[in-house]
Amino acid sequence: MAFEPDDLFGETAIQAAVAALTERNQHHLADMNEVEQSDAVEHWRELAMTVLTAARTATGPVSGEGQGGGRAAIVLEDAGGDEITVHASFYPQLEDLGDGEVAATPAQATALELLEQLAGEDDDEEPAG
Repeated sequence: MAFEPDDLFGETAIQAAVAALTERNQHHLADMNEVEQSDAVEHWRELAMTVLTAARTATGPVSGEGQGGGRAAIVLEDAGGDEITVHASFYPQLEDLGDGEVAATPAQATALELLEQLAGEDDDEEPAG
């Protein structure tokens, strides 16, 4: 069975990454209560997903490489109940041009627009005050 880059998003890969972070930080866990331990593991899961998303985005040749080609990956993960966690990664990394502007490929610019729309929907749901 061949490895596919999308395997990085599988639960097995995520659990392995969290287990590695848990082992690496075992000395910190020992000093925490149950709630703090749970929060730490959730933080490490988010960190693992961010790293795996970046790794997946950078995997394989970029279409149009050398001609300004790029990639953007957006991963939506269930976070319990109606909540979701959004992870985004860009390859190559976005270049900050200052004044809130970034240099991005067409795929990356589209991903940024989608992320802005997602963030805008959250703002619309909050009561006006």
